Amino acid sequence: MNSFGKMYRTSIFGTSHGPAVGCVVDGCPAGIRISADRIQGQLDRRRPGGSEVSSPRKERDRLILLSGVLDGRSTGGPIAGMVNNKDTDSKAYEIFKVVPRPGHADFTAGVKYHGFQDHRGGGIFSGRMTIPLVISGSIALQALEEKGVHVAAHSLRIGRVWAKSNPPIPNIERVARKNDVGCADPSTAKLMKAEILDAKREGDSVGGIIECLVSGMPAGVGEPFFDSVESELAHLLFSIPAIKGIEFGAGFQVAEMRGSENNDQFKIRNGRVVTETNNAGGILGGITSGMPIVLRVAVKPTPSIAKTQRSVNLREMKETELEIVGRHDPCIVPRAVPVVESVVAAGLLDLMLAGGIF
Repeated sequence: MNSFGKMYRTSIFGTSHGPAVGCVVDGCPAGIRISADRIQGQLDRRRPGGSEVSSPRKERDRLILLSGVLDGRSTGGPIAGMVNNKDTDSKAYEIFKVVPRPGHADFTAGVKYHGFQDHRGGGIFSGRMTIPLVISGSIALQALEEKGVHVAAHSLRIGRVWAKSNPPIPNIERVARKNDVGCADPSTAKLMKAEILDAKREGDSVGGIIECLVSGMPAGVGEPFFDSVESELAHLLFSIPAIKGIEFGAGFQVAEMRGSENNDQFKIRNGRVVTETNNAGGILGGITSGMPIVLRVAVKPTPSIAKTQRSVNLREMKETELEIVGRHDPCIVPRAVPVVESVVAAGLLDLMLAGGIF
């Protein structure tokens, strides 16, 4: 149930307040250079407690590689990696089995699992379960780079603050990965941080949009219809908690375009077929065109807020009010940026392996 991928297969395990969370990756080609420090770097970008715009939960999130990597290279066997949970405080979550939090999976999990679900910290529905996605995706990122494929994501929008779309990947790597909000523009990053802190002071939260760019992807990857690049990536991206929308290329803007505006016209440059524009986001008929892949995901505001909200008491079947206490992010977007990068990388590696291109 908790697995994804056909050729690059990943199974995840653990819960938010259990002993550990992790994954087992099967299908990584042998001989790939795997740096544990690179994986740890991605985990550090995702971990809580790193700044005033994230949850104060303190976790070191130190990677433990159990198998599959020897002398810095993949062995071809399953790669198992995990992170221990340390800073857990489950007392505040007891009430949520009876009074579900608006915007959370408390109610639906209780119905599906008949009240036996691990409710602590959100259990398997917690954002902490993105750690195994980052471990798997960080391995995939390193494998893709050996083929000249680079994946980078940044915060395009937080609340009412927008950054410029489609910045150069070096800008993302140099700027976005070094500020609190994951924005590729330093001046806009300051405005985004202020937007988050304003919501935090009011006991509220904000959402946003993450844009992911992929360069170096060869043409011909993917299949029409059900195994298209869009459908495969969308399936994985919607598995990230809090993702509520996705678009590729021009996305929903195509609704207001004419065909003459939306069509990406072909030309030859340096012996390669390229397009003048990239409204298709690097994908035609579900197959990569060789142009950069461009996608965006919408991230909902953190549902755990300090404001009083209406809910129901399931034991008494009465309406009630709920005020959530505990440690929560006023905005999930910055910590979700490396998760989006990782998931996209894992999906693309899986598609390349399935197509025999890797």
